[in-house]
Amino acid sequence: MTDLKKHFAVIGNPIHHSLSPQIHRTFAKETGFDIEYEAVLSPLDEFKNTIHKLIAQKLSGANVTLPFKKEAYELATTHSSHAKIAEAVNTLEFKDDQIIGHNTDGVGLVRDLEQNLNINLKSKKILLIGAGGAAEGVIYSLLEKEPSELTLTNRTIEKSHVIQNKMDVHAKSFDVNLNVIEIAKCPNQYFDLIINATSTSLNNSDLAINHKVFHKSSLAYDMTYGKETSFIREAQSQGSKTSDGLGMLVEQAAEAFFIWHHIKPKTKSLIESLRAL
Repeated sequence: MTDLKKHFAVIGNPIHHSLSPQIHRTFAKETGFDIEYEAVLSPLDEFKNTIHKLIAQKLSGANVTLPFKKEAYELATTHSSHAKIAEAVNTLEFKDDQIIGHNTDGVGLVRDLEQNLNINLKSKKILLIGAGGAAEGVIYSLLEKEPSELTLTNRTIEKSHVIQNKMDVHAKSFDVNLNVIEIAKCPNQYFDLIINATSTSLNNSDLAINHKVFHKSSLAYDMTYGKETSFIREAQSQGSKTSDGLGMLVEQAAEAFFIWHHIKPKTKSLIESLRAL
């Protein structure tokens, strides 16, 4: 139990839809911590100023969401190993004069897949769509689970090649084939897991992906949550199992909570109650 109330925030643009305040307040109640947690809208070109204002207001930490994960990485003075590899940060700790950057996205995704959806990732074939901070944040955690192959694709394919070159050394260390394919030319190839890490589901635009990547025994996972997306609809039309990113959201939040408070909150009942809403 803490004596002094600590203050936290989630920063993004847009931010009104964020469930993070509700999630962290629930965790705090469950674990006996007295915290304040608010959603902060940062102007697109003001992220650095927003953070420094929050530090001046004596915030202990912050979560970072779209589109600021790369900027948060650049702003941090120290990085966790996952943040360093991803070059993207979604969790900040403010300690003394330090801004410590963490990335809990990969841990959150893998925990949701393994513990909540009962997917064993070892030796599986995975397709990851996207090449922004969301995709980069999860690649190392996926490689750690030793799938047989991880294939990257993106509308701008050059970005996928940049990530492949950067991550290939890690892929080799886990004995994973790391490939890149054109998004519209995704062949009639079997994938056990297809992950949408693009922002297309947020703005309702189409992925332009070959529907043949979806199969009856594959899982299509959209990192976006709270809405039926065209990616999910397309996968369902091909008979695939589907999941949104709500479980990932809660699990990455639980890891951030652990970083800040050194206690691991329970997640399963919270995911269920948020889903019911």
